[in-house]
Amino acid sequence: MEIILLKDIDKVGDKHQIVKVKPGYGRNFLIPQGLALLANSSNKKILAELQKQEDAKENRKLNDYKALAEQLDGVVLRIGAKTGTSGKIFGSVTNVQIANALKDQCNMDVERRKISLPEEVKTVGEYHAQIDFHKQVQTKVKFEVVGE
Repeated sequence: MEIILLKDIDKVGDKHQIVKVKPGYGRNFLIPQGLALLANSSNKKILAELQKQEDAKENRKLNDYKALAEQLDGVVLRIGAKTGTSGKIFGSVTNVQIANALKDQCNMDVERRKISLPEEVKTVGEYHAQIDFHKQVQTKVKFEVVGE
């Protein structure tokens, strides 16, 4: 069954992409939840128009994303965490904590889903996080985990 995705769905595809899924998954979950449309000729025409509008919006936002990425260049975030005597953190540092640190320390609202950590942060030290503002604009931000 071919469908048009209306939102990004993990392990299925990106927004406005035409993908093949099993009929039951498309008919019983994706379409009723408003996550997809059946890929017929009329919906494909609607998709083409939606993509034009979306591309125009993204091009306007692209310059804003580049400015945000430049502001983050050279910034070191400080994230406090409860630690044991050996420097290990109780739990780990997540993308939510990095998003909160960006908001508090840099006055930037970044969605937590756009932040990815290449490794698990379980000890005190310096690390890097990847922020994907756009498919064309990615940046790395340095953060330091300190004991509270």
